[in-house]
Amino acid sequence: MPTKQGSIRLFRLFGITVYLHWAWFLAVLYFVEQTGDLYSSKLWSVLECLSLFAIVLTHEFGHQLACRSVGGQTHDIVLWPLGGVAYVTPPQRPGAMLWSIAAGPLVNVILAPLFFILWFLARSAGWQASFPDLYSFVFMLFYINVALLVFNMLPVFPLDGGQILRSLLWFVFGPVNSLLITTVIGLIGVIGLIAFAFWAQNLWLGVICIFILLNCWSGLRQALALSKIAKAPRREGFACPVCKAQPPVGNFWHCGKCRQPFDTFGTLGFCPNCSTQYNSTSCPKCGNLRPIVDWEISRQTPPPPAPPQV
Repeated sequence: MPTKQGSIRLFRLFGITVYLHWAWFLAVLYFVEQTGDLYSSKLWSVLECLSLFAIVLTHEFGHQLACRSVGGQTHDIVLWPLGGVAYVTPPQRPGAMLWSIAAGPLVNVILAPLFFILWFLARSAGWQASFPDLYSFVFMLFYINVALLVFNMLPVFPLDGGQILRSLLWFVFGPVNSLLITTVIGLIGVIGLIAFAFWAQNLWLGVICIFILLNCWSGLRQALALSKIAKAPRREGFACPVCKAQPPVGNFWHCGKCRQPFDTFGTLGFCPNCSTQYNSTSCPKCGNLRPIVDWEISRQTPPPPAPPQV
């Protein structure tokens, strides 16, 4: 996944920093070359490409602001050749996850009638003959927005459609099994997309399919790891200060320096492989990062006593 490493900082809005990955310029060159025959000047192709990423950016802000509205953490947005990535940490609840993911496509749903009305007015005004380049540009705005919406809503993980499916299944099957089911469906779906890209001889779709395949496989591995965590015994004397879940016993944490797994509560944050000390750890259930000392049940503040009954 793209990060702000190797990216250009564009601006900050609503407390969210937007970055532009250097490979984005390669995408511009590709799209200008592909759409060059549609316009009389390549400047229109550049404007279309910029509009594409503007639509993507509003989509990503939809994710960010929705996540913030349910108490989640918002980070950066990175624009790159395959679109955009909104780095968010929504609360580990199916409803919060569903809203955080669905708000992105909802932006495209809101934009669709606006672009359609603009195209309809251009068509009614006869821009096809008087302003052919402008007419083609307006039509492409409508077409691109709808195409992004339809493709992104495919039930293939990690597309928004796949993550929405996972959130809905979470209500019934829980966080682990819902991820497992969704990634299996996603692997089947991405095989179909790869076959279509090969049949259509669409290089860009093929690149996107490879990205989806890698992320779907990573999601499947994550689901299997979460399944092991769910079945592991619980460590006595510790509980997450946020969600109160007891941590599992086992090497489920990885050292950021040597990449080796270890049990952070068994060693109190000390990596036995490279001697790196970690004072804080993340909860496998809710994802919150807190100091290890706060996990000790003996240090946690007991809840206030209930008021006397009258």
